[in-house]
Amino acid sequence: MNKVLVTDSVHPLLIEGLLRRNFEVDYQPQITLAQVHAKIHAYIGIIINTKTVVDKTLIDRAEQLQFLGRLGSGLEIIDLEYAKTKNIYCFNTPEGNRNAVAEHALALVLNLFNNINKSNNQVKEFSWLREENRGLELDGKTIGIIGLGNTGKAFARKLQGFDVEILAYDIEEKEFNLAEQTSLDKIYKRVDVLSIHLPLNQTTHHWLNQARIESFSKPIYIINTSRGKIINQVDLLKNLQNGKILGAGLDVLENEKIDVLNGQERQVLAQLNFLNNVIITPHIAGWTHESKRKIAENILNKIDLYMKL
Repeated sequence: MNKVLVTDSVHPLLIEGLLRRNFEVDYQPQITLAQVHAKIHAYIGIIINTKTVVDKTLIDRAEQLQFLGRLGSGLEIIDLEYAKTKNIYCFNTPEGNRNAVAEHALALVLNLFNNINKSNNQVKEFSWLREENRGLELDGKTIGIIGLGNTGKAFARKLQGFDVEILAYDIEEKEFNLAEQTSLDKIYKRVDVLSIHLPLNQTTHHWLNQARIESFSKPIYIINTSRGKIINQVDLLKNLQNGKILGAGLDVLENEKIDVLNGQERQVLAQLNFLNNVIITPHIAGWTHESKRKIAENILNKIDLYMKL
């Protein structure tokens, strides 16, 4: 039989759908990377999440592999060029969690503007401070979206109910009429909030750094629901402390393996956690019950498309 390895927790719909398509499913949500390496030779398909890095070594072991499905959007964990040389069909499912990510990004903005997390913590300490928590309204603000792919477009759609100006930048011109696609220079001059929706690659690593932060003409809020390594956290912390950045909503960190942070990483995270104008969530922006099902549906649809090729 055609065997498929599923290496992470998925909606039951995905397992049921694979079985209906006459695949033999090996569902191993707790499998380690070493175990994947040891058994990958036996499968024609693999479904992965972030913990399974598909590099040249793993691909060379995957003697029968025909397709690889990524739960979610990030493809930086896959050596796509090498997989292509082996005729392995690789696909991701950003359509499945784009709405969830967009809603989370909006929640981070509203939380920061209205001091929700900060004031909630104060009330839990029996402190009732109203004037100190006077908030801001989105009305009349300019929102900059960096990256106009699935999640960037979804975020722009979520903003349609607010009276805001939406500026967007992407390295490619996209067909999209809900945001003004413009230059980085205009974004530097105009935005009040910058929301990052970029893939991680050599070009975008530390895209937001000291030099770029200094390019903005006024203090801004930063939202990042994409990948942690896109922001230089040391530079982010420095500018939060000096007021160049008014607040940050982060769903991702440069190193999300909290138990193995080095000394500097631990110190930076501790200082970020100390700031009232910083909200950090544990990479859950696309992690909803609805998105889990949508991702399963997208995986199955893309397998069907592959089988028709």
